[in-house]
Amino acid sequence: MEIIAEYGTIMLVLACLFGFFMAWGVGANDVANAMGTSVGSRALTLKQAILVAMVFEFLGAYLAGGEVTSTIRQGIIDADSMADKPELMVYGMLSALLAAGTWLMIASIKGWPVSTTHSIIGAIVGFAAVGIGVEAVYWGKVGTIAASWIVSPLLAGTISFALFMSVKILILDTEDPFHRAKKFIPMYMWMVGFMIAMVTLVKGLKHVGLDLDLGLGSNFANALPIAVLIGLVVAGIGSLLLRRIKELPNQQHRYANVERVFGILMIFTACSMAFAHGSNDVANAVGPLAAVANTVMSGGIISSKAPLPWWILMVGAMGIVVGLATYGWKVIMTVGRKITELTPSRGFAAELGAASTVVLASGTGLPISTTHTLVGAVLGVGFARGIAALNLRTIGTIFMSWMITLPAGAGLSILFFFMFKGMFG
Repeated sequence: MEIIAEYGTIMLVLACLFGFFMAWGVGANDVANAMGTSVGSRALTLKQAILVAMVFEFLGAYLAGGEVTSTIRQGIIDADSMADKPELMVYGMLSALLAAGTWLMIASIKGWPVSTTHSIIGAIVGFAAVGIGVEAVYWGKVGTIAASWIVSPLLAGTISFALFMSVKILILDTEDPFHRAKKFIPMYMWMVGFMIAMVTLVKGLKHVGLDLDLGLGSNFANALPIAVLIGLVVAGIGSLLLRRIKELPNQQHRYANVERVFGILMIFTACSMAFAHGSNDVANAVGPLAAVANTVMSGGIISSKAPLPWWILMVGAMGIVVGLATYGWKVIMTVGRKITELTPSRGFAAELGAASTVVLASGTGLPISTTHTLVGAVLGVGFARGIAALNLRTIGTIFMSWMITLPAGAGLSILFFFMFKGMFG
């Protein structure tokens, strides 16, 4: 307690700096994943993708980012095991942020799309197992999270595969693909609008002090009719935009006009992916920051349930935006151009599949990896065209970087933990 009373302010300042650094890494690496498909399919330029991501990542992180944060903050280690020495919690969370941020910086420089969720969970498990004791880690919870890393790429790949096959059957493999596209694309737009509305209504509005109650019982039931309506509005706006697209005389191939229509749809899915990503992955940066802030501000009392102050989500959201703007382009190129060749119709299926998976995870509070989800979705779309459509060398490098992430996060975290212990102790 004395250590926290003496150094509390310094600890809080360090936590904000490291939290911002970690969020920078999330922006430079993970957000780049979210935007890779839009840039790879040439639906958006790099500059446009960064602008779209800045707005929607920020909104997702700020409006809907609280649910997964509680899993990162309380679900992985036993807070009671540090009740007598709350400074250990502070050292640990500081070292976890610095370790994960450092690894993300290295990966971003290399252009590897690694998992920020892996990085931070590896770092938290590392310091807890070595610095506090193996029994301080909830291994069952870690197991559930680890299982989600296999489930998420499989689920996203399957959804994306199914979506692309539906596009193929309903639109591409028909007599008149252009007019079929104009007919069916509003249905896909409805799906995008509905999904974003659901995650915002079910998860987000509580954090900004708004609560919906239509008297239908659960929060989920209250959100359903409103999300359906919002989906219809999005589909309506999309239909109006589609009317303005005229069929140009046959360009290089018969799908050129259809891909232009999907190009418009990609703008909607890019927004939805950025929003879904912000809601899920801001937790990686602000979860440990919230743990430090609550411990310091309460004078050393470690509480498992503590409110998430708005300014903490703001630090995370700002860091994500800066990371994307300054260094996101490298990973964008890996995901968008080097796994498989993307067109707007393929990119759309990958993005909507990934966003759906992230929304499902946000809804259940499971911190899946957006990276694994999105790479899984791109693989699913590539696989729909046969194994030859995939760049196996790039995929091998990506899987390798995924394997290294957990031990790298844990190793760096242990190192920093003993450094802080020595500095303050």
